[in-house]
Amino acid sequence: MKVSAALVTAAILLAGLYYGRDILIPLAIAFLITFALSPPVTWLVRRGLPRLLATSLVMVTVVCALVGLGAILGAQVRSIAVELPAYQSTILTKLSDLRQNLKAPGLFDGVLKTFERVQKEVESKDDKPVDGPVPQRVEIVPTPQTPFEQVFAWLVRSAEPLATAGIILIFVFLALLDIGDLRDRLLRLLGGSFHRSTDAMQEAGTRISKYLLMQLLVNACYGVPLAAGLWIIGVPGALLWGAVGAVTRFVPYVGPLIAAIFPIALAFAVDGGWSMLLWTVALIVVLELISNNIVEPLLYGSSTGLSAMALIAAAILWTALWGPVGLILSTPLTVCLLVLGRNLPQLRFLETMLGSAPALDLPDRIYQRLIADDADEAVEIASTEIEKSPVVSFYDAIGIEVLRLASEEYLRNASAEHRLRLASGMDSLLDDLKDQYPSSLSPDSGPRVLCIGGKWEIDALAGEMLTHALAFEGIATTSQPAASVTADYLAKLDLKGADIVCLSYFTPNPAIPARHACRRLRRRWPNMRIVLALWNAPPELLTDESLAALKADAVVTSVAEAVRRIHRIVAPEEAKAAQQAPVPDNDAERVNALEATGVLEGDKREALDALAKRAADVFNTKVAVITTIDKDREYFVGQSGKLPNAITDDTGMLLPMDREHAICNYVVANDDTLVISDIERDPRFADNDTIKQWDMRFYAGAPLRAADGLVIGALCILDSEPHTLAETEVALLETMARDVVATITTSDATEKPSVKSTPASLSATVGQMVPE
Repeated sequence: MKVSAALVTAAILLAGLYYGRDILIPLAIAFLITFALSPPVTWLVRRGLPRLLATSLVMVTVVCALVGLGAILGAQVRSIAVELPAYQSTILTKLSDLRQNLKAPGLFDGVLKTFERVQKEVESKDDKPVDGPVPQRVEIVPTPQTPFEQVFAWLVRSAEPLATAGIILIFVFLALLDIGDLRDRLLRLLGGSFHRSTDAMQEAGTRISKYLLMQLLVNACYGVPLAAGLWIIGVPGALLWGAVGAVTRFVPYVGPLIAAIFPIALAFAVDGGWSMLLWTVALIVVLELISNNIVEPLLYGSSTGLSAMALIAAAILWTALWGPVGLILSTPLTVCLLVLGRNLPQLRFLETMLGSAPALDLPDRIYQRLIADDADEAVEIASTEIEKSPVVSFYDAIGIEVLRLASEEYLRNASAEHRLRLASGMDSLLDDLKDQYPSSLSPDSGPRVLCIGGKWEIDALAGEMLTHALAFEGIATTSQPAASVTADYLAKLDLKGADIVCLSYFTPNPAIPARHACRRLRRRWPNMRIVLALWNAPPELLTDESLAALKADAVVTSVAEAVRRIHRIVAPEEAKAAQQAPVPDNDAERVNALEATGVLEGDKREALDALAKRAADVFNTKVAVITTIDKDREYFVGQSGKLPNAITDDTGMLLPMDREHAICNYVVANDDTLVISDIERDPRFADNDTIKQWDMRFYAGAPLRAADGLVIGALCILDSEPHTLAETEVALLETMARDVVATITTSDATEKPSVKSTPASLSATVGQMVPE
């Protein structure tokens, strides 16, 4: 029923687009021009010009530019038209030469003669005598029009496009003049959440404006060299053909072909030889190659977010509905559909159909390739991803997620064949990664860590990932197949030389089997250190009380955490030193830049506290602080409120702390934003007494960059619950950090920008009275 309703709705929409094209095409063109001209109008308004004056100035500039360009190109057209008769003899001579060359004996002469003989034989058999008189051909000659009728017909043909152009210009002017009211009406039409509708409109405007700007730059980068090259070659009207080439490239796919016809045909007609034609063809081919393979990828990037297949399908559809104009508008219109699909749940299928982002994320793609018995492509996907990030990060973000998905589907949908394909494919993938990224460990190194799969083969595969990751830290490790850790199994287990046993479990309820396994290990090897890798563990199993009840030394939930925990157990001093934030090479300059700001004097405290409070409110976290790192200490120059368990002065302000204990020291050392989703799961900070006292689980810090890019501190948000930040939220935090730096470096930080208020008025500034 739903499918039928969807098909009927789609048919109605397509019919409406087709039969309403006379009305919809001018509106679409007007909206497109409005998107293109809105940024300069907004720029002028922000510079203090009234919107009416800014809109008029932009419209007049555009119209004058088009008229001036048309006049120049018209002069070129008249010049070429005058000289065309002179090219007639050259064209006839070349055609005559070509005809003579074609008549010369050649390789296919025998084939052509045979074909002509067969054709004549067939035609002779078809020619039969006809009884009676042969019908005479009748030709109707229309009555010639009078000059007045010709002029009137010309005016009628010209009136429609001129009227359409005038309506478009008027609509664009009114839309730019009252863009706020137009936006409000669109928001009301979209309905639903203001947040979602606002995001959709902003994304559509940004993508379309960027696409049009990039398209203009690409076309200019093609048209200008084309005009210069044709002028050097000697083709008449070089400026005209450069402009035609730039304009026609707005038409996808066929535009470049149309642009190439005119200069090539003129080069053929002008030059008595063939050099001008060959140079013109070579110029166009070279420019096309440079534009398609260098300029467009460099400028476009992901400006539209549409896939290549979606672009082609959209071009075909809109051309079928609206003709050549639909081909020109196909990309912007499809971008609007993509944005609607991204922001409206009911139209989410449009994002899947049209978007350039992969429909499946990396873990899903690798898992699907494995159960489809396509291990080679799974290896290729993994290798491509590892080129962007380290092996350990790949195992954490992708590898463990693949196994987690496999564990969820193990008893739900997976068949026996699927499980076998997964196991075999993962073996191939891990073997390939070990060959591509070998460790520097000696083959004779005895294992210090033994990884055992707790129950299923999926558990053992996670142990193999951990074995490979530990090898990069210089820790010799070996893995065992999955098995129930019974007394008989332990009796056969060789732990000679091993210091740590790591038990891997993907089951969501690992408490009972893990506790039994730990007890059996303790009875047989009392001094053995036991680490539980509980990849799907519920939060209650990660507390200190649960750890004591399980009789384990540590519980980890990720490969990175396991590597750091085991490193601390095997070589505590070395691990602690390696995990300390390094001191930057320019630390002295950085400290001087901090002192130059004068922020430590405290006179900007009120403004910085307000910015910290804003950051806490924006990201909905419990605390936000603004810190600066001196040579030996971390100073809190702004905070969003009092922390009950923190060490503060009488006013509730945080007291300085040693630099080596500060998380922000890592932000300064790495000159990059640091996000810790769960502090308790990161061994670098889990044992930090200050953070424990604050009772914080989440941290995100963006660097405060002073003059010359020197990092003097960080804007930090913290919360008592684990969090994750999206890329857009990380970028927003970095933007707010720049606002903090601007406040620190201004001479009067307490001065706040004034906000101009406008009196209430009609919703439309260009509205007019309508009689009731």
